[in-house]
This record gives sequence, C-alpha cells and structure tokens, in this order.
Amino acid sequence: MDERNPGEKIRIAIVEDDPDWLRGLTAYLKGQPDFELVFTASRPEDAEAAIGQTMTGPPDVMLMDIMLQGQPEGIRLAEAAALATGARVIMLTSMEEKELIISSFQAGAIDYQIKSDFEALPDAIRSAARRASPISAIAAEQMREEFRRLKRLEREFEAKKMSDRITPSELQLLELIDEGYTQTQIADKLVVSVRTVKNHINNLLKKLPFNGSKEAAREVKAMGLFQKDGECGRNSDGTN
Repeated sequence: MDERNPGEKIRIAIVEDDPDWLRGLTAYLKGQPDFELVFTASRPEDAEAAIGQTMTGPPDVMLMDIMLQGQPEGIRLAEAAALATGARVIMLTSMEEKELIISSFQAGAIDYQIKSDFEALPDAIRSAARRASPISAIAAEQMREEFRRLKRLEREFEAKKMSDRITPSELQLLELIDEGYTQTQIADKLVVSVRTVKNHINNLLKKLPFNGSKEAAREVKAMGLFQKDGECGRNSDGTN
C-alpha cells in the first residue's frame, strides 16, 4: 500500500562506483517528474555517511551497485540502509550471479536489476516505493534455481543418511519387495528360510522411520538407492 501523500515525490539515493553509470543514472532519473534525488555516492564510506543524514529525510528507494571497488560491498550496505532508514533497496549489477542475488535478498534487498535494462528502473522504483514491488524475472529465476539446488542437496543428504543405515543385503531385500515379491518368493530367490526374511524385515523396520516394508521400499526407491534395473538378485557372474 502506498502511504505517501499524493504528489509527493519519491526520494531516491544512488550508490554506484562507475562514474559514467552514476552520471547516466542521475541524469536519467532526474528526468522523471515524480523523483527527487536525495544523494549519490560512489564509495562505501560515502554511502555509509549519507545514509540517514540527509536534510530532506531518508530515501524511499535506494539503488545499490552490488560491486563497489571490486568487492560486493553493496550487499553489506543494503542491509545497513534497510535497517537504518527503511529504504527499499534495489540492487544494480551488470552480472547475473546467482549467489549474489541470493545474498542480496538475504541482506534485505527487495529487487535486483541489470544495469543494461536501465529503462525498466523508473517503474521498478515506483513499485518499490508503493511497497508493491514484484521480484524481477531474472531474480525470481535465480532464486528458483537456488531453491532447486538446495532441494537437490537435501535429497542427496537424506539419501546418504539412509544409505548409511541400510546394508547391501537389506537394500536387495527392499528392492525385491518393491518388485512385488512375497516373503516366500524372496526366501526362494535368496535361498534362505522365510523366517530369515521375516527377521531381516523386522530388523530393517526397527532402523527406518516407516510403517511397513512396502512403504520403506517405496521411499528408498524414490531416493534412488536401488540398483539399476535387472541387477537385483544377480550373482557376480551375472546369473540369477
């Protein structure tokens, strides 16, 4: 919801260490009738000194270059600006680095814009000032990719934990259960007694957080722990 008074200009600050980009952005944004430029800074220390100390009040929106003097100092400054002034911080960069995008949002930034797409900045600034800023398509895709990566790592971690708890013979047993073998058929196939099969299943379920052998087999299969199709129950010479 936009809590600003009608006709009140959006106060903007720009932190950018490239002098050409700073001049260009300043001139471009000054040309917007509803914008008021509060301050510009090209060095981290200048930005820190300016945050919250302007005569007209803190900025509503801050455009923050993510790389300052060769370091991602913009991420640290974004957090400081958001905490000290409540400004809505839009990160600027010429790169599409996933790690930097995630770190920027963790620091409190609300959007991420590529410098070359500077014509989209006025609308992004207005949305940010209304506190209705959508995440840019680039940032959203990078965040989705990061979440997918974290999900893959989580699955791999859970699979590793499960693999460490199950012996090869127990894994073979679960695979046969998943293929629909009865306990009697498993006993015949493995040349053991049915009682031995039952004992293996009972011991297995004591170690795993599942309600039954079929559920255990289904979950272990979903983790990708079973051998390749056709390998289950084969001896070292390839016979059944």
